[in-house]
Amino acid sequence: MLQVLSGAWALLLGMSLLMVGNGMQGTLLGIRGEIEGFSTLEMSIVMSAYFAGFLGGSRMAPGMIRRVGHVRVFAALASLISAVMILYPTFTEVWVWTLGRVLIGFCFSAVYVTAESWLNNAATNENRGQALSLYMIVQTAGIVLSQALLLTADPSGYVLFVIPSVLVSIAVTPILLSISPTPAFDRTKPMSLKELVGFSPLGCVGMFLLGGVFSAQFGMASVYGAKAGLSVAQISTFVATFFVGAVVLQYPIGWISDRMDRRILILILSAIGAGGSLVGMLMGAQFTMLLVSAFVVGGMSNPLYSLLIAHTNDFLEHDDMAAASGGLIFINGLGAISGPIITGYMMDVVGPGGFYLFTGVLFALLVVYAGYRSTVGRQVLETGAYVAVTPSSTPVALEYAQEYAIETELGDENTTNRG
Repeated sequence: MLQVLSGAWALLLGMSLLMVGNGMQGTLLGIRGEIEGFSTLEMSIVMSAYFAGFLGGSRMAPGMIRRVGHVRVFAALASLISAVMILYPTFTEVWVWTLGRVLIGFCFSAVYVTAESWLNNAATNENRGQALSLYMIVQTAGIVLSQALLLTADPSGYVLFVIPSVLVSIAVTPILLSISPTPAFDRTKPMSLKELVGFSPLGCVGMFLLGGVFSAQFGMASVYGAKAGLSVAQISTFVATFFVGAVVLQYPIGWISDRMDRRILILILSAIGAGGSLVGMLMGAQFTMLLVSAFVVGGMSNPLYSLLIAHTNDFLEHDDMAAASGGLIFINGLGAISGPIITGYMMDVVGPGGFYLFTGVLFALLVVYAGYRSTVGRQVLETGAYVAVTPSSTPVALEYAQEYAIETELGDENTTNRG
């Protein structure tokens, strides 16, 4: 771990600041939108725009990096993120915020691609797993910390928009001043979606449904809190609890997944997620129960993301795993774009509880489909390695995780053969 920190501390520090900035602006817009009198539907469009931009950025960033290099892409897009964050309170119009969210999503996606490829280049076969774990911890910790910073000023003013803008600007400094050489950039040709669905129908359907769950968490949780009449402190705690659940339960679930039929585990986790959503919908008026439901939903959805990737890998040859990663993220992104809009519509129809109704329905659909695939799909007798990744990762980080999964699996095979 110390070797990883010594070689990539600047990158990890910069990424932590970027995640704090991103986490702040997502929650803050939901709170500020309520103050400005935006409707739930308007805010759902604003929140959905981020995921549309993120999906576009993850597909276009590699070409940008090849043309002008990592440093220029990173610096230019981070500057644009900083500028957009300042513009939010200046122009409180739905169309301005929507355009800003598209730009923010695009820029963050491209910045992540740049940083993740840099980290992948800095890692070695010996410390690849530690580097990946540390990167995921930094990402999640940054989002959790960002929620605490929301309590430092009045959300109706400018200060809370200035803070993430400054943090993003500072984040560029340690990375650009690092002495680490910039890596060569190369991407695997993606597998067609038709081929991917043929290999793992459950993996693809599950990734689409989880895209809606995750975008509801990340995009609409603060809108839910504002509509439910929660205070700023309660909203920040509520949003943070989703990610705390993800961190606490990710690795125990990963350990279990290597020891049982992953289709059954997907079904069980989805059922627990649906139960957590039901608790939030029926008992959301009690803040303690609201936090319990957030912990359960976050603790199920994030590990399910990694679990579905591992399940898909079980049906792929090693050479195809990296190629499949782009398709899995694209499918997840399609679900994420529609998530906030459908959530906003359901909140308009049934009230704030529509937030949990939406996540509960998606989890229930995954339960049904996982049960169906358990009866008709072929069982995997020998599963591959489970590697924790977050739904905010780009294809670069996912390919990075795939490489580590392959190395782990091959290492285990060699150890068994020697024994």
